[in-house]
Amino acid sequence: MRAEIEAAAADVRASLALLRRHLDWDNAVRRLDELNSIAEDPNLWNDSDRAQKVMRERTHLDTAIGGYRALERELHDSIELIEMAEAEEDDSVRDDAERTLLALKARAAKLELESLLSGEADGNDCFLEVNAGAGGTEAQDWAEMMLRMYLRWAEQHGFKVEWLEESPGEEAGLKSATVQVKGHNAYGWLKTESGVHRLVRISPFDSQARRHTSFASVAVTPVVDEKIDIEILDKDLRIDTYRASGAGGQHINKTDSAVRITHLPTGIVVQCQQERSQHKNRAKAFDMLRARMFELELRKREEAAAALEATKTDIGWGHQIRSYVLQPYQMVKDLRTGVETSQSQSVLDGDIDQFLEAALAHRIKGQGDEEAAG
Repeated sequence: MRAEIEAAAADVRASLALLRRHLDWDNAVRRLDELNSIAEDPNLWNDSDRAQKVMRERTHLDTAIGGYRALERELHDSIELIEMAEAEEDDSVRDDAERTLLALKARAAKLELESLLSGEADGNDCFLEVNAGAGGTEAQDWAEMMLRMYLRWAEQHGFKVEWLEESPGEEAGLKSATVQVKGHNAYGWLKTESGVHRLVRISPFDSQARRHTSFASVAVTPVVDEKIDIEILDKDLRIDTYRASGAGGQHINKTDSAVRITHLPTGIVVQCQQERSQHKNRAKAFDMLRARMFELELRKREEAAAALEATKTDIGWGHQIRSYVLQPYQMVKDLRTGVETSQSQSVLDGDIDQFLEAALAHRIKGQGDEEAAG
């Protein structure tokens, strides 16, 4: 085989070895068998919370183990096919098998990265909040474009999205919006999106067709289990009720039941207007507050102060994590990892995997370097 193909096969084997180690293979297979047995118990759904946790863990392990086995099988088949094609001097079959092997390398790298999502809350659902920066309608339109990008990404990856709060702009776009992204590793994948995102384009709201720069911030926090102890004192809270002001998808109701909670010591503000019931909105807002405070603690533990500050500083110059340039050229560039693409419309349509993967790899590498230095 050619050196390039031998190198690709070696990379896939290395990824498989890491996957096996990260999964703790023997224990993972044993645990999946246990979960399959539990799932067959007709009494399981008498406790819906327990049943959902069991099924989530089962799906996660089944996907991980199945992915490993499929890679292992396809690697073996591809190498065997290449060797047969070379022996028979069948260039067409060999080329097809080599393309398959190179594609396996990319799949193996992604599975390896996903296996590293082992942080305390990586597997959880998450809250994703988008806020427009200064700039009125232009920035508010950009905030809406960003939210649409994340909704498209979630849809493409099989995540469910629940609208929690939306404050529309006066003319167009959004002042702010919060959604809950539901699915395994939702927080793990999206946590590196927290920060300020910058847009450069010819403004559709400018009659003179001038180029404008707009900013919007994103905050991603994990949905935390009630068993995690987060201390919130009543004296530290200001709770306001108000009338829901936006359509918010199809579930927002224009009532006086919306709830806003401010945590005075940290300045964290959360709000929910999803339900007709003020009681339910209050409960969801408390869930969001606990998530935000838990994320603060997580980031302290991970010594990621810079990422945290990006969500707390002014939404403007000097705090961006990514730039989206639509004029005078097409370019989306992540300022932390250097990853860039000229396919800006695809990115705005939800094709952000390359940025998520690079940011996660960069963050994991940084944590590994810190551990080695320590």
